[in-house]
Amino acid sequence: MGIAGIAVVVGVFAADPTPAGTSSMSVWDFAVKGGPTIIVIALCSLVALAVIVERLLLTRRSTVAPVTLVPSLKAESDPAKALELAKANVSPLGRILVQALRHADAPVDSIKKSVTEVGRREIVRLKHRMRLLGALPQVCTMLGLLETILGMIKTFQAIATSGQSLGKTELLARGIFEAWANTAAGLLVAIPVLVAYHALLGRIDARAAELDRIASDWIEEHPGSVPARVEARPASPVVHVNGAQPVLAAS
Repeated sequence: MGIAGIAVVVGVFAADPTPAGTSSMSVWDFAVKGGPTIIVIALCSLVALAVIVERLLLTRRSTVAPVTLVPSLKAESDPAKALELAKANVSPLGRILVQALRHADAPVDSIKKSVTEVGRREIVRLKHRMRLLGALPQVCTMLGLLETILGMIKTFQAIATSGQSLGKTELLARGIFEAWANTAAGLLVAIPVLVAYHALLGRIDARAAELDRIASDWIEEHPGSVPARVEARPASPVVHVNGAQPVLAAS
């Protein structure tokens, strides 16, 4: 994704026709003339690509909430075997249902509390490295802008200190090219990474909602033990003994 963006930058700047006998610019020449920041931006794009691919694989529906898990648990009549079957499933849904099965004899509130705690930990796992991915677009943009500012400073400093640069627009154009190439590379990496970041967040939120729905349905179908209610005893009848004050009759 990011490498493709940098390749677009090379294509844009190499698209202009060059005079005969002039060699075209390669990717390596572009990276060298763009300065070390181009290399850092390319490394950031590789990191972003690795995180995006990893999160896409780990947030698949079949990985987060296998559709065959709940029916297989419902078909198992032995609670111990159902627990072992849930433990054998390494998905987030499997770990949540393991917690529900372990507290199957507990009150409903206790089951909900334990399942909620496990669910929170699973959401944290799904969002692993998302902070890093969210920071990379800003880092790439800032790196490109920083190198642009430094390149412009060097360009105008060279013009100010050398009288030979006056009237030679090619020297000024080369300095501006090196400066703005970094901004273009940073933006072309940052924009798709930012889009992928928000798309992954939406994907994770959808998986979290699905886990919540399945866990809620499971608790409703398997409510566990309900605390016995203490029934109030009816009041004893009031009798009078020889005109004395009323007393409660013996039960």
